[in-house]
Amino acid sequence: MIRVIGLIAAVVTLVVADARAENAPGITDTEIKIGQNMPYSGVVSAYGILGKGHLAFIQWINDTYGGVNGRKINLISMDDGYNPAKSVENVRKMVEQDGVAFIFGSIGTATNTAVQKYLNDNGVPQLFLASGADKWGDPQHFPWTMSWQATFRTEAQIYTKYILKAKPDAKIAVLGQHDDFGKDYITGVHDVLGDRFDQRVVVATYEVSDPTVDSQVLQLQASGADALIFAGTPKFAAQAIRKVYDIGWKPIFFMSNVSIATDSTMIPAGPEKSIGMLSSAYSKDPGDPAWASDPGTELYRSIVRKYIPGQNPNDFNYENSWGMVLTLVQVLKQCGNDLSRANIMRQAAAIHDLELPSLLPGIKLNTSPTDFHPMKQMQMQRWDGKSWIRFGDLITGGGA
Repeated sequence: MIRVIGLIAAVVTLVVADARAENAPGITDTEIKIGQNMPYSGVVSAYGILGKGHLAFIQWINDTYGGVNGRKINLISMDDGYNPAKSVENVRKMVEQDGVAFIFGSIGTATNTAVQKYLNDNGVPQLFLASGADKWGDPQHFPWTMSWQATFRTEAQIYTKYILKAKPDAKIAVLGQHDDFGKDYITGVHDVLGDRFDQRVVVATYEVSDPTVDSQVLQLQASGADALIFAGTPKFAAQAIRKVYDIGWKPIFFMSNVSIATDSTMIPAGPEKSIGMLSSAYSKDPGDPAWASDPGTELYRSIVRKYIPGQNPNDFNYENSWGMVLTLVQVLKQCGNDLSRANIMRQAAAIHDLELPSLLPGIKLNTSPTDFHPMKQMQMQRWDGKSWIRFGDLITGGGA
């Protein structure tokens, strides 16, 4: 643990040259004010854990190291209830009234889409979004927007390749949220199958306002599909798991890696009902015995216990928030004393082989002016009824 703390200390306290520039709003000699939207209420409130984690880990950075380069980070985290209209209202307030330097770590594809044009038109960085939509990596058209996690499209490519190896003639069912979130999985499957897509794939979608996905599961079972890829949020993921189990359907079942947390999906669904389900990972699972004596995980657990008392550190959403905060800290460190919005974005696009104590060994984050997808590697894993068991080598996506 000492080594991990030392590495983080080197990041946040690096002495930099006095390179003054016109700093962004929200930047003073002692503070870096940033904002985010988070669904603390509404249909995907389970993801509010991520915002709670951001706040806690930032407070730890502030308390332990005095912030980054002598400036404490002040995160304004607002509840948008996963409502795009509320997202717009919140972001306008944070930018125009609260004077934040940039937006960090906001959750949701539809909600981030709703504010993307406004932020880009005004030159406000929209950094490390908590959404795996492929479109966030488009520096040509949206040079102020950058993702953090591996994309949904990449994930679907990996699952489709796995299916073709396990059952070459399989018919593939995709059950997805009816927005860019779900559409990216469909695109990823198409990337691999190409002109075979129409003959091999059946798709069903749901709205976040729908009460259940039971009818969609029944529709896909009736299609004769041998494999099922689910692309949605925890509430509907748990419903899908229960329904697939209850009707006795036994496809090769893949779950979106944003909906595999033990507390928010697997236990509500019934952990015995999804034995053998497949997914993927890039962050360490703090509940995995493999990391019981891992220094980075020990440090992570100690921070959760102190700054989010009473919460379960085994929820990997907290682990993801830890990785996102450490990536943010790296970018701010690289900025030195030039905390203009342009330089903040420039440094976000200059991450080189960044390894974090929250990520699986070997995974490195990289960006460039033409590459706004930091995370490109994942590892397959299988649910055994109690935990996710990783297997195989690190893998990347891509077409057929």
